[in-house]
Amino acid sequence: MKALTIVHTGNGKGKSTAAFGLALRAWGDGLRVLILQFIKGQKKSGELIACEKIGIAIRQLGLGFSIGDEDQSKHREAARSAIDVARDEIDSGNWDLIVLDEINYALKFDLISKEDLLSLLNRNSEVHLVFTGRDACEELIERADLVTEMKLVKHPFDKGIKAQIGIEF
Repeated sequence: MKALTIVHTGNGKGKSTAAFGLALRAWGDGLRVLILQFIKGQKKSGELIACEKIGIAIRQLGLGFSIGDEDQSKHREAARSAIDVARDEIDSGNWDLIVLDEINYALKFDLISKEDLLSLLNRNSEVHLVFTGRDACEELIERADLVTEMKLVKHPFDKGIKAQIGIEF
């Protein structure tokens, strides 16, 4: 088996959704799956509830969306801690697939360094990794085995329709 590095990026909806679908498929086929969420935290989202009910390991390591927060230090601390957790879990031998949900946002918002993100690629070669979030860096894209870019064509927000539980989050 060759462990794959997979990237879901782009400005369209569905990056995390695709990663969760892949995680569900892998779990259904008996792979050991872990989902680490780099931004989400402090809210009981639908995906968190579903994973807990069916037994997919998921951990919210972030403090929630940080846009507009004047003090980013707590968000940076949480994201750096999440990098340490990811490194430990990648090296643990406990998982076949690890989803690093919204890790590209953590880089985009300067919560982690590019070096931190790329260091996760120097890893146990038997663990599939999935990186999600807009604006994946070029170095990650170059080193990945599979990159999918979600393209926004139309979004209900453009018509003033607010994000809905179970659909957008």
